[in-house]
Amino acid sequence: MHPACCARAAYRALLVALAASAGAAWAATVQVDVRDGAGKPVEGAVVFLESAEAQRAARPLPGIEMAQEHKRFVPGVLAVTTGTEVHFPNHDAVRHHVYSFSPAKKFELKLYSGTPANPVRFEMPGVVVLGCNIHDQMVAWILVVDTPYFAHSGPAGRVLLDGVPAGAYRLRTWHPGLPVGAAALAQPLSVGPAPASAAVVLTGLTP
Repeated sequence: MHPACCARAAYRALLVALAASAGAAWAATVQVDVRDGAGKPVEGAVVFLESAEAQRAARPLPGIEMAQEHKRFVPGVLAVTTGTEVHFPNHDAVRHHVYSFSPAKKFELKLYSGTPANPVRFEMPGVVVLGCNIHDQMVAWILVVDTPYFAHSGPAGRVLLDGVPAGAYRLRTWHPGLPVGAAALAQPLSVGPAPASAAVVLTGLTP
């Protein structure tokens, strides 16, 4: 290789390394507090950060399950990235018939015991409502997001998102108690090198 070409290649490699190093140095923790219209903490909300860069960084998650135990879905709310394959093991002594008619993912697992051989792949972002054709009380939700930066709020209504690169994001918050078909609440959020915080108010939640 010509010396000039080697120099240019080395310079490009240095720029890439410096950019990666700067991005890592500028990764921050984002704290989000979720409350209802009365100011009470909201547990079980899914908070996530969207941007073009976040979408490019998202990868399918491995080893994800939505189980059935005691005629319930476990967990009741599951958040996954696009492209994730979810297994649906049935740990009950009775058979279940799992389905979804949601636009984000329509599928059906007809009466079965144990674990189906093939997982279900969730290719599109959105809310997927699950049901069982045999047990009407069984309901759960899978929220599919196009970002690696997401988490569930705890009993105090707080979410901590670690390792978020600096940039402009759309902070979105979703909860199964929102009206049916309601989109996740959205608000802008700018993240810099220092820890960031935001407050979210979800109104109109049903128990």
